[in-house]
Amino acid sequence: MPSPRVAVFPGTFDPLTLGHLDIIERASVLFDELEVTVAVNESKSSLLSVGQRQELIQEATTHLENVSVGAFEGLVVDHVRSRGAGVLVRGLRQASDFEYEIRMAFANGQMAPDVETVFLMTSADRAYISSTLVREIYRWGGDIAPFVPQVVADFLHSRQ
Repeated sequence: MPSPRVAVFPGTFDPLTLGHLDIIERASVLFDELEVTVAVNESKSSLLSVGQRQELIQEATTHLENVSVGAFEGLVVDHVRSRGAGVLVRGLRQASDFEYEIRMAFANGQMAPDVETVFLMTSADRAYISSTLVREIYRWGGDIAPFVPQVVADFLHSRQ
């Protein structure tokens, strides 16, 4: 039986934003163990490799003792079960996120009724931040520092 005290927060995290970090920090207080797991999608063109994303998440969360970082390919509910987790954490920024996420929660619940989806709202001051926004600013040479953890900003600036 999966543990309700163990949670997985999946995403592409390309790159990790302050909005993601907000959800990670708040979820780490709610659960005994939280795995932040990078979704592997080879068909997508990514700014960062899966390994780079994992390393940056690890560095950005060193202050959180109960957070680990992983990666998965396939159905997220299969990964959640393989980790012994009973909770799937999803972050919401705006109402439009909810429409997509609720459909996914219903589908995941159908496939894995023993896994509960928990939605956490991003803090209001982070609600407008998305990885897509950060990638666009980065590609045009803008300052991404207000939107990402310092370790991510430093890494991406070193690549320009």
